[in-house]
Amino acid sequence: MSTPATPQILAIAQRGEPILAQQAQAVRNPLDPEIQTLLQNMQATMLAANGVGIAAPQVFQSLRIIIVASRPNPRYPEAPLMEPIAMLNPEILWQSNETCLGEEGCLSVQETRAQVARAERLTVRYLNEKAESIKAEFSGFVARIIQHEVDHLNGILFVERAEAAES
Repeated sequence: MSTPATPQILAIAQRGEPILAQQAQAVRNPLDPEIQTLLQNMQATMLAANGVGIAAPQVFQSLRIIIVASRPNPRYPEAPLMEPIAMLNPEILWQSNETCLGEEGCLSVQETRAQVARAERLTVRYLNEKAESIKAEFSGFVARIIQHEVDHLNGILFVERAEAAES
């Protein structure tokens, strides 16, 4: 395998950019070198911005890709530590009726945080970076990240969920 290039920090789309309001397209070939490079660049961009998750539309790519990478950082000091997970074409198969309210922020909505109700537990099916089909259960903060990032794939920003809860 060739040595990967140094990951690039990508520009992050901000609220109001049309790509953030669009339905993202399914990834057809997860093993495509361009997809593999995008995964590396997305992770580097998320880490540089102190994020705990990122979706491809946030870096101007209309693809159904998210990276979930909970870890304590200045934005989320209480976040649990986990290895980053790349999820291609993620699909939430089940979510609990039990919800929890939690504060969210977003790399695409600077300087804004809001309380958002999310399902406490969920089951997700996705392809990993090796194109293997995975079905896994998540709970708590990590489940919140997944729901937030999947919303990005569906053209929804967390502030829309917060505003809907307030009205």
